[in-house]
Amino acid sequence: MTLQTVADKVGVSRMTVSNAFSRPDQLSAELRTTILAAADELGYVGPDPAARVLARGSAGSVGVLFTDSLGSAFRDPIAAEFFASLAEALAPTGLAISLLPSSGTGDRVAARDVPMDAALVYACAGDTVALDWLERRRLPLVFVDQAPTTPGASSILLDDQPGSRAAAQHLLALGHRRIAMLTIADGDRPGLVDDPTTTGRGYVSRERVTGWLSALTPAGADVVGINMRDNLEDDALQAARTLLDLPDRPTAVLCFSDLVAWAVVRTAHERGLRVPQDLSVVGYDDSALARTITPALTTVRQDLGAKGHAAALALRHALAATRPGAAPVEPEHVVMPTELVVRDSTGPVPSTD
Repeated sequence: MTLQTVADKVGVSRMTVSNAFSRPDQLSAELRTTILAAADELGYVGPDPAARVLARGSAGSVGVLFTDSLGSAFRDPIAAEFFASLAEALAPTGLAISLLPSSGTGDRVAARDVPMDAALVYACAGDTVALDWLERRRLPLVFVDQAPTTPGASSILLDDQPGSRAAAQHLLALGHRRIAMLTIADGDRPGLVDDPTTTGRGYVSRERVTGWLSALTPAGADVVGINMRDNLEDDALQAARTLLDLPDRPTAVLCFSDLVAWAVVRTAHERGLRVPQDLSVVGYDDSALARTITPALTTVRQDLGAKGHAAALALRHALAATRPGAAPVEPEHVVMPTELVVRDSTGPVPSTD
C-alpha cells in the first residue's frame, strides 16, 4: 500500500496525499478528511517515518541522555518526577522524547543512531561515549544538574550550595557538632570516607558537600563522610546502617536526598533510636516522601516542576535557533533556587546528662 494507491482512489496527486499527513495546513479540512478516510479504508498508515525525517530535515524528537541504565533513572524518585514535568511541558509541542542510555554495545549506540533534533544531558559524566556522539552530531544540548561541558550548550542547575549551607547552619544552631554527610559517589567504594572533604563524586554531590562544609568547617564541627553508589533504596539503607553502627554515632545527619533521609529514619527506628530526640535528620529535594513519612522531614526544597519546564523551554529555544534564517542566540544558564524547610525530623542536640 503506497501514497499512489491512496492518490488513485481519491483522484489527487501523490504530493496532495503526502501533505495530508505531513503538511495539513496546505489542504482544506474537507479534502484532508477525505484523504485520511480513504487511507484508513485501504489500510495505509502514512509515509515511512525515515523518509519523512529526510523530507522535513527534522526528526520531531529530542533525546534524553541518562547517567546509567534507564531502569536506575526511573527508580530514582526525583529523576522520575523531573522527567514527568519535562514530558508534560514538551507535550504541547508535539515533540517525542527518546530515552538514551549512556552506554552502547556493538553496533548499537543510541546517541549515535537515534534520530533527534536536540538532546538533554541529565547528570552524566562528561567523558561518556554517548555524550561524545551527541557533540559530534552537533546537536543542540541542554545540561541538567551538571555544568555544561559543550561550548554553546545551555544548562539548568540548582543553587545547591546555599540550600545545603542553610541545612548545616540549622543543625549547628540546634547545638549539633558531630554531624554526618551521606551522599553519592558513583564509581567510588561505598562506605566511610577517610577525609570528609573528599566525600561525594559528581557535580550535584560535590555542590552539596561544598555547601555543607562551608558552614561545618568554620564552626569546628566533627564531620563524618559516607559515600553511596546511587540514590536508590538499597544503597541508602546500606549507608544508614554504616552510619548508625559507628561506635561514636553522630547526633545529626545531612542527606543527599529525601530517600536517603527516609532510609536513615527507618534504620534509626529499627535500632530503637528516636528522631529527632536521639538523631536529627535532614533530607534534600522536598519530595512527596518528605511530607508523608513520620516524622515529616526537614529538607531543602527544589521545585521539580519548574525545573522540568525550564529544561523544556531551553530545548525549545535551542531548536528554534537551528531553523533556517534564525538569528544566533546565546545559551541559557538557569539557576533554580533552593529553600530550607524545617519540619519535625530535627531537634536540639541530645543531652549528655
